Amino acid sequence: MAGTVVVFDFDRTILDGDSDNWVVTEMGLAQLFSELRSTMPWNSLMDRMMMELHSQGKTPSDIARCLQSAPIHPSIIAAIKSAHSLGCDLRIISDANKFFIEKILERHDVSGCFSHITTNPTFVDEDRRLRIVPYHDLSSPHGCNLCPPNMCKGLVIDQIRASDSENGRRRFIYLGDGGGDFCPTLRLAEGDHVMPRKNYPLWKRICSNQTPINAEIHEWSNGEELEKILLHLINTTAEEISFSNSPQS
Repeated sequence: MAGTVVVFDFDRTILDGDSDNWVVTEMGLAQLFSELRSTMPWNSLMDRMMMELHSQGKTPSDIARCLQSAPIHPSIIAAIKSAHSLGCDLRIISDANKFFIEKILERHDVSGCFSHITTNPTFVDEDRRLRIVPYHDLSSPHGCNLCPPNMCKGLVIDQIRASDSENGRRRFIYLGDGGGDFCPTLRLAEGDHVMPRKNYPLWKRICSNQTPINAEIHEWSNGEELEKILLHLINTTAEEISFSNSPQS
């Protein structure tokens, strides 16, 4: 399965919910968040929420403890561990942020399963305040009109493909739910697979889209379906790669 790259979105794909909303709600920031929502970009707003927590005396450790109870379906944890044990290259491309993602993965003992996490960077400044910054430099627009200014996931897929050029093309399995997952779906090629979560924005966009999608589409609704479909695709893809590399092919 070394020829298979499994790319996960994070919120509402690995996590059964939204990590930003989880912290905002659980740490008592819902009202302030709602009041400021229309006044600034999402990343800037989340950075502002971290400033508010800092002003209340909350530390990054307090935020990490809050994230420990964020919900992940057990079947998704099992799917991640199985895919990793089968030799797949597991990656995350997410519009969440590095601190939230890493703390949740550590809590479920799967952080070591992923070779790369591409997301909005975080750091703790000299005042011990958690900071959240955009993945793309907003002063240099990425030029994709399908994606938010802070991150084009399609460009990340292109970068992975470019790094594969020396070793031959690998097959992709892409799992996501949101509108931001549509651009990378369009970058997938024949022989790749996309797994949109049913009745979520990516699934609806695919259903209504007139642009041909080269990847095979496999919808899922819950953790059990994700695990079953993903492991089936991994095994099927491995057989296809083995056949294509055999002398008789």
